[in-house]
Amino acid sequence: MSKMSISRLGKELYTGEKSFDFVGRRMLWYAISAVVLVAVVLGVSLQGINLGIDFTGGTRYTVSVEKADQKMADELRTAVGDTSVEAADGATVRTSGPRSIVIETKAVGNGSEGDADIMGAITKTADVAEDDVSRTGIGPSWGERVASKAGLALGIFLVGVILFIWIYFREWKMSVAAVAALLHDVVITVGVYAIVGFEVTPATVTGFLTILGYSLYDTVVVFDKVKENTRNLSRTKKTYAAAANLAVNQTLVRSINTSIIGLLPVVAILYVSTVQLGTSALKDISLVLFVGMAVGTYSSIFIATPLLVHLKSGEKAVVDAEKRAAARMKEADKYATVPVFDEGMAVSDAEEPDELRESDSDDLHEAGVSRGTGAVSNNAAMGKGRNTPAQQREVSDSGASGRPQPKRQSRSKRK
Repeated sequence: MSKMSISRLGKELYTGEKSFDFVGRRMLWYAISAVVLVAVVLGVSLQGINLGIDFTGGTRYTVSVEKADQKMADELRTAVGDTSVEAADGATVRTSGPRSIVIETKAVGNGSEGDADIMGAITKTADVAEDDVSRTGIGPSWGERVASKAGLALGIFLVGVILFIWIYFREWKMSVAAVAALLHDVVITVGVYAIVGFEVTPATVTGFLTILGYSLYDTVVVFDKVKENTRNLSRTKKTYAAAANLAVNQTLVRSINTSIIGLLPVVAILYVSTVQLGTSALKDISLVLFVGMAVGTYSSIFIATPLLVHLKSGEKAVVDAEKRAAARMKEADKYATVPVFDEGMAVSDAEEPDELRESDSDDLHEAGVSRGTGAVSNNAAMGKGRNTPAQQREVSDSGASGRPQPKRQSRSKRK
């Protein structure tokens, strides 16, 4: 799509000339989200979440080499996995800087036979001495502390968000809608991690908290426009749903553009960290950013605002606005059938069609037309044209004007 067409689309959406019915089809969006949520919950329950060593505890071997590249990391992963040590199955190997490779396994006792086998495989494959390999044991208590701190940070974040939105918009239902959309993003992101099988590390938690802020940023922008459009709702001719839907359309192009701009570097990082670097902290944080930003954009458009309208649908001001709109729709205008000039339409009595001039006067009276006065009966069912009120009396001369007043007559009878 060209720049001009995008600009034109944005203008038409902002002015309301073109509109997508996001609010009116909220049940469809709810159904789509429900299906996705069920799928990710099943994925988490069946496959589980792949927690990293920082959460579950284990042993970390850091190998100092002359050149740390992906080829060396793959060779070490294969060598450690081929040992008979059960804790080495599924070991995580990644590069850490230009001269370090990190190997993480399940907990292995220091100085045990399994530890000696892993050390032997590492020194042989990397061609280094044992002094070049440092060993660190991480207990489960450390992982529990990390998880508890992450949960505490998330709780404080949610409470702060609820209070901020409530104070800023002075509307607690906006807080509920925003937090519901946020939890929607959280569950889907966690589910995608479980289905894909990526390891959850502290870097993942960092990215996870980052996407929460991004998702709320997009939602707050839309809500701010909703607040602007619904101010003095009783004085406007729109319903709350129509004004909220207009707000989503007005911010649609901005939301899409900012999301694309934000996702492009994340996609590049995800590709490099996954394809070229293999297992790395960049992969953990880039995946959570990609999923969270994409889902956050979706929820701010399809979930947050429709849910807000749903929550406010029972308020008196909103119900009254809908009743006024329904009454206006039913209100009939007796002058609604105003004729529009078409090519060939008669513009004077002299140009009346022959069929009309030769029509029998009875037919004209049945049609509600009086040729003498040019008046049309109020009860006449005209195919088109304005139903003009019947003349009550003859127009009389006014002494104030000092001249004869015009009479309602056909051109042929005028002198």
